[in-house]
Amino acid sequence: MTLFITSSPYVCDADRPILSPANGFVEDLAAHLPPYPRALFVASDPFDRDNTCRWGADTAMAFAEAGLAFRSYHVLDGYNGHEAALLVENSDLIVLAGGHVPTQNAFFRDIGLAELMADYGGVVMGISAGSMNLARDVYVQPEEPGESLPDFVRFQPGLGLTDVNILPHYQKVKDNILDGKRLFEDVVYPDSLGRSFYALTDGSYIRQENGVQILCGEARRLKNGILELLTLEGEQLDLAILR
Repeated sequence: MTLFITSSPYVCDADRPILSPANGFVEDLAAHLPPYPRALFVASDPFDRDNTCRWGADTAMAFAEAGLAFRSYHVLDGYNGHEAALLVENSDLIVLAGGHVPTQNAFFRDIGLAELMADYGGVVMGISAGSMNLARDVYVQPEEPGESLPDFVRFQPGLGLTDVNILPHYQKVKDNILDGKRLFEDVVYPDSLGRSFYALTDGSYIRQENGVQILCGEARRLKNGILELLTLEGEQLDLAILR
């Protein structure tokens, strides 16, 4: 299994989804996929059919325009969750949608996706929340009103496919205020005590393959309340050197 752990795989501020060529992403992805892969798009909100279909269609179009057209393409949501095992088994590429992390996490648990993907041999691309839910122990970064309060569950079991926790869209959310608090300094920094989070800007990603994790593009590590710049645009780093 090869994981592409992305913040957003799309060109920032484009008028439509376009796979980003930054940091060699398109070439890297193409090198790990068979010609005309069988693709599966997995929803973030299982019963938000309108947005799931729209985002799924945008994803298929973005791949096709990048020269990565699909042989087959299916969407997995709450309406066909009973078919999850067959859909996973017959896919070369699984795309995990972005969205609300706890909502998607609950959907994954409802359909037993962690067990279905445990021995999956294809490529998995996470987008934002989809990337966060790839982790064994998912950090549910607060984003909606009320989620910074103490009773909000910040850590939940995920798909168990990586030990990496990302903080997506760093360039967009780093100065956000939530519930009257600074999202990073007052909420996320304290949550990083005893842990490591990787803050990715859009266009940056982590490729995990055969136990090797390569960070590509601009990123920072937040560990024990200290944020440090690791890489700049166009640079790569083997995360093994940080351990």
